[in-house]
Amino acid sequence: MFYLIGLGLNEKGYSREAYDALTDSEKIYIETYTIAFPYKIKDLEKQFPKKKFISVDREFVENLKILEEAKKQKIALLVYGSPLTATTHITLIQEAKKRKIKFKIIYSGSILDAVAETGLQLYKFGKIASMPNFEADSFIEIVKENQKINAHSLILIDIGLEFQDALMRLEKILHKHKINVDKMVVCSRLGMKDSKIFYDKPEKLKSRKIEAPFCFIIPGKLHFIEEEMLKGFQ
Repeated sequence: MFYLIGLGLNEKGYSREAYDALTDSEKIYIETYTIAFPYKIKDLEKQFPKKKFISVDREFVENLKILEEAKKQKIALLVYGSPLTATTHITLIQEAKKRKIKFKIIYSGSILDAVAETGLQLYKFGKIASMPNFEADSFIEIVKENQKINAHSLILIDIGLEFQDALMRLEKILHKHKINVDKMVVCSRLGMKDSKIFYDKPEKLKSRKIEAPFCFIIPGKLHFIEEEMLKGFQ
């Protein structure tokens, strides 16, 4: 049996269904390569005193050994946020089907839900972009596509990128591609008690103290209600 479980956005963000599955699991893995956790994994582990959480990297998950174990044991893989936002996790489910391994997907909240706290309407977001932790600007093409239809652009930031570096890189890329952004949104640690949302000019955001995980939003055409909400984050 293979459980693919979303943890939500904080150490208590998982569902009762997830709790029952973890209690039932004989082995628990937690993947730590897609995002910098905003809390200590030990704080999560304390809620399951009889269980040990084993941190795994991308190579471990992608080699599918976890599915081989699931043929004989009840295995859980924990994922921050929602469990199917990463391509790797979808591949695990595809492979489980091929190998006739019983599986259960347990969903939870994610950044894709939490950005609604900004007041920006979710149905007005376009394609999601990701800024990688290396020099590349191909993600900006997604922003361009979104702007053509007046959609909001959510830019997820790769693990390991500090806020100041990510913001400077974004400014450089926007200038290179001649994209004018008057104001943008920065979301930090959404779902946590110390979450922050800022809406301002890029140059003024540099002075803000932003901790990971964080993301950028370049707004498209704003409805007047969205404008009113964003003013509260200036």
